[in-house]
Amino acid sequence: MRGNVTPRAGLVALVLATGCGPGWLEVDEGPGLRGPGGPEVSFAEDQLFEGCAWLTGGEDDYDHHNLVMPYRGHLVMPWMPEWGSGGLTFFDVSDPCNPQKDGEGTWETTRETHAMAFLHLPEDAEFAGEYAVTNGLKGVVTWDVSDPADPHVVGELEVDEIFYLFDAYARVALSLAWQHPTLYIAAADNGLYVVDTTDPANMVVVEQVQLDPPIRAGGVFTLGNRLLLTSAEQEEAVVFDISDPHDPQPVLGGRFTTTDADGEPREHYHANLYGHTALFARKERGGGVLMMDLTDPSKPTRIGEAWTGEGGGGYVFGDEGFLFLGNSDFGVIFDARDPTDPVEVGRMAIEGDNDTLTPYGNIALLAVDGEANHEQSTAVVPWRTDPDTAAPLVLAVDPLDGAEDVALTARVGVGFNEIVEPGTVFMGSVRLSTERGRAVPGFVSAQEGIVTYVPHEPLDPGTTYVLEVLAGGVSDVNGNALEANFSSRFSTVGE
Repeated sequence: MRGNVTPRAGLVALVLATGCGPGWLEVDEGPGLRGPGGPEVSFAEDQLFEGCAWLTGGEDDYDHHNLVMPYRGHLVMPWMPEWGSGGLTFFDVSDPCNPQKDGEGTWETTRETHAMAFLHLPEDAEFAGEYAVTNGLKGVVTWDVSDPADPHVVGELEVDEIFYLFDAYARVALSLAWQHPTLYIAAADNGLYVVDTTDPANMVVVEQVQLDPPIRAGGVFTLGNRLLLTSAEQEEAVVFDISDPHDPQPVLGGRFTTTDADGEPREHYHANLYGHTALFARKERGGGVLMMDLTDPSKPTRIGEAWTGEGGGGYVFGDEGFLFLGNSDFGVIFDARDPTDPVEVGRMAIEGDNDTLTPYGNIALLAVDGEANHEQSTAVVPWRTDPDTAAPLVLAVDPLDGAEDVALTARVGVGFNEIVEPGTVFMGSVRLSTERGRAVPGFVSAQEGIVTYVPHEPLDPGTTYVLEVLAGGVSDVNGNALEANFSSRFSTVGE
């Protein structure tokens, strides 16, 4: 197996990472916003769960959409069919029922995307710039997103075993997770790929991981030194230890089956990681969300289920205790603040396969990836009357607070209760230091609701480290910043 790099550019992973010198920036000195941020409009009760606007891509938009994500004050929407081509569009949605397009770019070998993250490397970094990575027909594609008016492709990783031949689930790249300088690709029957992203425009495959017995790798999610690999249209998932980022190892006891309230195995279509909770979009005998607790990755434990009784799950997100599910026939929101007893809040539907429902402040973006009416593939749908004013909350951290014998190659992950704004995540709003206060330079990244700190160099043996997430720093799409400092500590393995 070889990974071949060509100077071309197509799962939008957009990860923001900032590497700095020996000290920290202040919480207001990060990349910041270029656009206006999230929705600032209130809605009447009779406007809720009804679409008020459409988001469309360029003239070659095939009406095949999936998720959206924030980047530096803009909403970013990929529009890429499973068979290839498409682009990225940057929107101003401060007035969500009157969205404004601020820029877009296209590329012929992009492909349907199910994850987004951005990478921001500052001027003093070796490969300074702002990048996005999306799925490609042969692997992944790197975009330059330093100018939202002109996103364009700067590189493409082509992997020999990844290809699309009229089958959207066999040998394709389905999802990715980025902990710069390492990228993980869930590639269906190819398993899991580990990619070196030191130079984001010239990525290199360093490892391919296949399980025995294999699963069809559909989703990949990382929290610090843990990686969750979920199957596509199957019943199993596996937790890996990635404390050595280039050598993922299955956790003993971490392979598990998703089951319903009766304990019966149930297939899931896709999944997500929400703090220590794995969310699975139930695929068969009615849709909904299956929830598993991964606090102890060696003992995954069932939490509960939100069941619709009809439809079939596509993609799922968590936001401030609510679950957002594309359920094929409709999109649905559940109040899961008590995860043992979720309650349905409302449904919405547009023509086509309603696979993806992404939360974005007091609106949700409902997208279909097939059979849509022309230029009606992503609907702006109000779901709450007032703009979001709640600050993000920390749900999980890895290594766990107080952990001992942590690997010297470890990363630190923080899971929030909602999608965070990548422009507010950097080495300043998030800090890692020794117990004596010596700063640890690193790359700090955010993908959806998970923030990652990757030290530039291996940690010192037998040393206690302190992670701090500062109040006023990390924020959500509406600019609501963390209200109180969060900290945890861990100790590395000795000599």
